[in-house]
Amino acid sequence: MPYLKIQTNKVLDEPVQNALLKKASATISAQLGKPVDYIMVAIDPPRPMMFAGSDEPTAYLELKSIGLSSANTTDFSAALCNLIAGELSIDKDRVYIEFSNSERSMWGWNGATF
Repeated sequence: MPYLKIQTNKVLDEPVQNALLKKASATISAQLGKPVDYIMVAIDPPRPMMFAGSDEPTAYLELKSIGLSSANTTDFSAALCNLIAGELSIDKDRVYIEFSNSERSMWGWNGATF
């Protein structure tokens, strides 16, 4: 049920994408305490992006999950910014993250909802 979408202006080769997908899944699993079997991670193709008036490498992440508490978003932000900085060499101050909590009835899976 957790979904992490990663958008960046940085071109990533396939091995880097695959490593990021695996590490992001593990990071989300650890931070949310949810099995990796339910976690989906996507990386959008590189796109033109500007942040703070600069087109230097930047990233925008969306994390959606059932039961996502605002009390934990600071920890999630730190973990995700560290992930992006470590894997993509994008400065933490060039990463925005949008957190969204979803109601169980608004998240579908396997022909039903949670």
